[in-house]
Amino acid sequence: MPTAVSSTPCGRLRQTSVRWRTSSTTSENSSATALRSFAQGLAADLDALQAALQEPWSNGPVEGQINRLKLIKRQMFGRAKFDLLRQRVLCTA
Repeated sequence: MPTAVSSTPCGRLRQTSVRWRTSSTTSENSSATALRSFAQGLAADLDALQAALQEPWSNGPVEGQINRLKLIKRQMFGRAKFDLLRQRVLCTA
């Protein structure tokens, strides 16, 4: 039966973190270099990983705008000068 601590997001995160640490030691002992490197990278950034899972905000909207601008720029490559590119970016917003 789940406890009151595990019903909160932080409680679930702590439980997952403990399970991850246990399983990561197993993967670190494996012979797969890529898996070992991945586990070491996650262990090095554990605080950042936990903060990313706990924070209510994300960079999703910003990343979407950057993706949109890059798409328009790729489509306009070699077609016209900056004036038309600027007009297209502002008109599609």
